[in-house]
Amino acid sequence: MWAARELGVEEDAIARGIERLEGVPGRFESVDQGQPFAVIVDYAHTPDSLVNVLQAARELGAGKLTVVFGAGGDRDREKRPLMGRAAAAHADRAIVTTDGEHFGMLGALAVSPARVRVAKVRELPPEDALDVLLGEVTPRTRLLALSQVCWMSGNRFPAAELKEVTGLPVLVDGAQSAGAIAVDASRFDFYAFSCQKWLCGPDGTGGLVVADPERLGIAAPSYLSQESYEPEGEFVARPGAARFDPGWTPPPSLAGLSAALDLAPDGHFERAAQMAARCRELLAERFDVVTAPDQATLVSFRAEGDSAELVKRLYEHGVVVRDVPKLGWIRVSCGWWTSEEDLARLLGAL
Repeated sequence: MWAARELGVEEDAIARGIERLEGVPGRFESVDQGQPFAVIVDYAHTPDSLVNVLQAARELGAGKLTVVFGAGGDRDREKRPLMGRAAAAHADRAIVTTDGEHFGMLGALAVSPARVRVAKVRELPPEDALDVLLGEVTPRTRLLALSQVCWMSGNRFPAAELKEVTGLPVLVDGAQSAGAIAVDASRFDFYAFSCQKWLCGPDGTGGLVVADPERLGIAAPSYLSQESYEPEGEFVARPGAARFDPGWTPPPSLAGLSAALDLAPDGHFERAAQMAARCRELLAERFDVVTAPDQATLVSFRAEGDSAELVKRLYEHGVVVRDVPKLGWIRVSCGWWTSEEDLARLLGAL
């Protein structure tokens, strides 16, 4: 327009020219095939250009914005994750999680098409976590994904309270709670747990509790997902959560898990809580303990010097603990099998 005016073109002529302008193919090009929604195609092939296109598309209306982008071939692989983050940042779906999650949870969230919002709660007192988590919830939030017990700090996260307050679907990572504390998985929409940790089962065993299997699509069907199928691949899903089973569990693993479950004595949750409280009490006399009182069965504390080297030195004294990477914390696991002698050996080695 500026150039036309400088050349003396009349305003009416400029307006008529703009009305007849068809645009550059592939540049914010509208595609109309009679569908009940708008489709825009753009050549955006860098993170910045993709952000600009999405921001412009957002201004067109208040409807949902669905993003499909590709990064084929072997050219400039480094920009692919950046473009993925750009798409997720402007998506209509968001997942709220915490900064105290294991990669077992985070990896799945990272490859989802949703934007991930992280609540900074891992170093907060447990009673302060709920308000911080709620502060990350927006009208776009579709899922709350968090641990019941933080693998780093040993503190409990308010998964049940979040469900009660928001009514949103909640996915719980029960790796540090199943078998360690009493759990009612029916309070959550999805509850994933491993069996080789506190349940003392064989490696590779675990489970997923799904409150409403019909509500969740089968993203990666296995042979065990179907009750019957057609030559074209269409199938009738098995009833219940069995439709999500990824494959056969070896019978020896199931036998080992069954035997492990039979080992737990009566009152094992109370016994584990008692030993964790005693561990915390002893450590607090000499160290800055991260874990709040009355949490679960993990006790984390801050150690001076190289925490990884300290873990190695403790191992040489018959004490098995682990460090929390990048935080300088040492994490102690206390179960129903932990004895006063075990705690004395830990304190003596420290």
